[in-house]
Amino acid sequence: MFKLTLSSDDLQAYVFKQLNNYFPDNDLPRKELLFEKALGQALERTEYCFKHIAIKSFHHEGTTFFSHLHSDQYTLFLWFLSNSVWKEYEDTQLASKIFYLNKTLNGVVCMYDADMPNIFLVVHGGGVVLGKASYSDFFVCYQGCTVGAINGVYPKLGTGVALAPHSMIVGDCIVGDHVTIGNQALLRNKHLSSGSLYYRHADTGQHEIGQTTQPWAQSFFNVTIPYSGETL
Repeated sequence: MFKLTLSSDDLQAYVFKQLNNYFPDNDLPRKELLFEKALGQALERTEYCFKHIAIKSFHHEGTTFFSHLHSDQYTLFLWFLSNSVWKEYEDTQLASKIFYLNKTLNGVVCMYDADMPNIFLVVHGGGVVLGKASYSDFFVCYQGCTVGAINGVYPKLGTGVALAPHSMIVGDCIVGDHVTIGNQALLRNKHLSSGSLYYRHADTGQHEIGQTTQPWAQSFFNVTIPYSGETL
């Protein structure tokens, strides 16, 4: 069961009003049918993502929830919507507006054509920049995180990668499965094997690498996070 706080029609009207308020160029009415189709696809993708999340406000006892007033949920929905508009209908203008709305409301910079996975989670938002890296399912990031390029080279992330607040992965990084990046840690042009814990020592400020038996990302999802190449 998928339980929404607004019907799909009311949700469409709600997003329309937000877009028209921030971008009053009177262009949206001509795209209403396109928008309706994209919104249906975005809701399907949102439900699939949320049903894997262990947080009770997302999924609990067989019911998946989506509230337009839950900022983390709305962040993910707006990204799925922007991506559906771009991928299915190649409307970069409308996709740009939805991207910009997400950036304005939630402080999350994630372009509509980014290669985000089907299952991921942004917690708290605010100052999050997710560049066009290679992502995998069960990706988690908190406020202030960045995934970006150096000289045009982006990271490649395995399944179950989690970034704690204000951490960064930039440049030529190949990050394995089940990897955790600690608070304020910077991974720059460096590879990490699966199961790594990469953190910045609180006393010395030096970056260190350990190993974990269970990835931090697992605590956010209600299915066992597979390794790359495995199926759910």
